[in-house]
Amino acid sequence: MSAPSSLRGDLTREAIKLAARRLFALRGIYGVTTREIVAATGQKNGGSLHYYFRTKDMLVRELIVDGARIIDERRNRQLDRIEAEGGPVSLRQVLKILVWPATDLGEKPGEEDSYIRFIAGLNLQDRDRLEAELSGQWNDGYQRCLRHIRTLAASVPPEELRRRLVFMTISLRAIMAARESALDHRVEHRHFWTAEGTMESLLTTLEAMILGS
Repeated sequence: MSAPSSLRGDLTREAIKLAARRLFALRGIYGVTTREIVAATGQKNGGSLHYYFRTKDMLVRELIVDGARIIDERRNRQLDRIEAEGGPVSLRQVLKILVWPATDLGEKPGEEDSYIRFIAGLNLQDRDRLEAELSGQWNDGYQRCLRHIRTLAASVPPEELRRRLVFMTISLRAIMAARESALDHRVEHRHFWTAEGTMESLLTTLEAMILGS
């Protein structure tokens, strides 16, 4: 018995998104054509991307929001819980909320995808577009974390802290993209990221970037 048309349609739609996200992560949104995206899914119907998403731009927007929503909801849940308990009480506690919700974005628990690399590349190619898609909607958890960091790092002069937060954000995005790539397909580097203490070392590094010690 064949699958219902609605189910087949959902599977095709998700296949297009997966293929597009992976291609964008490798080559950027301007280095990939709609024809290449459709071909990567194995679809015979060359108009399937237009059918499900209308345009490449609308597909890009949906991909941005998909991952951002998951990360933002995770961060907000953790922040809600910690704030209800009177926290956060340390900078490290906040940094964990920045880092861990951006992991395990694959279809299965403990599995990575290509979202962080896609976003990292888009940030370099078209930062204004990325910020426009996320502004005021899917980066609330991130902004809440920054507010807590400013409070917990009040000993750092404001202008200096602002610079350090910019450096931290750029560095964290690049580090998480490298981690995602290694866990996705670079077997020779997988052990580094799965070794005990690696992610704690990352948190220590981020703390030092903010506090300067």
